[in-house]
Amino acid sequence: MTTSDPIADMLTRIRNAMRMRHAKVDVPASKLKADIARILKEEGYILNYKIAEEAGKKTIKIYLKYTATNQPAISRIERVSRPGCRVYVGASSIPKVLGGLGINILTTPKGVMTGKAARKERVGGELICQVW
Repeated sequence: MTTSDPIADMLTRIRNAMRMRHAKVDVPASKLKADIARILKEEGYILNYKIAEEAGKKTIKIYLKYTATNQPAISRIERVSRPGCRVYVGASSIPKVLGGLGINILTTPKGVMTGKAARKERVGGELICQVW
């Protein structure tokens, strides 16, 4: 299956797996997806991730995180910039998610980072997704 937006596919797989309370989800690997998984782990939204190779195809295994009452750590995860409508923001106009309770993930000239880190580094970029 080919998709025109692999990042949206990854986010939808995570959203669906959390809705069904799965322990892990596999997504086709790419460097950008691995960076998104790294940020989700650093910010505490997932337990862990691992890049594996099965039958010649690389996949990212994402281990999902739940609370003690079996509620998902991610309540919402949304794609912002899409292939048909890219969203770029400057360093001074990076929006805060839920007043700072959530995170933005951006691609910048200095790599993939959260909105908070991009504001600190004073770089703008493409706003990939929002998580809270």
